Amino acid sequence: MNEHHYSMNIVWDEEDKIFVVTVPELDGCMTRGKNYEKTIKNGKDAISGWIEVAQSLGWPLPRPKNYADAA
Repeated sequence: MNEHHYSMNIVWDEEDKIFVVTVPELDGCMTRGKNYEKTIKNGKDAISGWIEVAQSLGWPLPRPKNYADAA
């Protein structure tokens, strides 16, 4: 499988005591984890799952954001 490089925003949820990750380029793609490392793994898994579903439905994949684009 091709590796895709999408952004992950990771924030701490004080109420639930978990990290929450969202992927801005992939609408609705989000997950969580109890520690930072697990959250990153879960984020990568969520991206892979989102891409798999999008491809099965024939959706075009959004272009990953580039750091230079954000500046």
